[in-house]
Amino acid sequence: MTILAGAGAPRARDWRPAWPCPVGSVWAHWRKGAGDPSYRIEAGRHWRGIRTPIGPATLAVRPLDAAGVIRAEAWGPGADWVLDRLPAMLGADDDPSGFDPRHPQVAQALKQHPHWRLGRGGLVWQALLPAVIEQKVTGQEAFGGFRRLVHFYGERAPGPGAGLRLWVPPGPDVVRLIPSWQWLKLHIDPARSRTLMHCARLADALERTLAVDSDEADRRLRSLPGIGVWTSAEVRFRAHGDADAVSFGDYHIPNEIGHALLGHDLDDDALAELLEPYRPHRHRVQALLGTRRWRERHGPRLAPRTHLSAE
Repeated sequence: MTILAGAGAPRARDWRPAWPCPVGSVWAHWRKGAGDPSYRIEAGRHWRGIRTPIGPATLAVRPLDAAGVIRAEAWGPGADWVLDRLPAMLGADDDPSGFDPRHPQVAQALKQHPHWRLGRGGLVWQALLPAVIEQKVTGQEAFGGFRRLVHFYGERAPGPGAGLRLWVPPGPDVVRLIPSWQWLKLHIDPARSRTLMHCARLADALERTLAVDSDEADRRLRSLPGIGVWTSAEVRFRAHGDADAVSFGDYHIPNEIGHALLGHDLDDDALAELLEPYRPHRHRVQALLGTRRWRERHGPRLAPRTHLSAE
């Protein structure tokens, strides 16, 4: 790691991955819509506002250059934390060996994205916060709720992040003090806000799930009120790097995978049966097939709800 001198200078790291690491596709599932205030792409670099266990950080990553090097710079109290974990965050700990694509469509998706890896974010709260907001609502409503929450209760990212209008999402200590009427102004209903408030009180215990195996992490997450199969999976593949975490209960995923592999819709039971031979890489199948649209959506769509209080 190279430390740059000078007042306000960033911490910096040059990392040479063992494979042609595609930063954008590895981190795609961290970006919550084009207007995500905690993620920006500027001048060819990926900028993220991240809340680490030791404080906020701005992380700027330049994708692989011609020499095979990824350049990262970070500002703020959490700068060293994010730089130390950069390889894991970009998929260095992911092991795709033994993955058999089996189906021609999975093989084709793998051929198109041979270098994709599943990153281990290492931050349960940062993964759980947007996942709970996304429960049982449209993407438009989920992204809007997350954006409002970050703008109202987050903080400007350190260093140059502030000038880029980059934000760090609020931590559990802030979220657990948000009053009930403010959640409605954020367009986050009582069911989801109660879940977030409860999880915020247990945030330290949630972070400890990073030290246990996938089954135990799933059990601990799902022991909390409001955290089911879908939310646990969404957290585990982002924070834990769990390549077997399938988002059962999703409105679209069973049908998308069903159309990709079988040509028709599926329910969760049928999806579980279809993906069973892919253990322990079931999320890898979900992620690879998610890089393409397998059918045109002409049917009815969920409409955003209009009964919540306006901003």
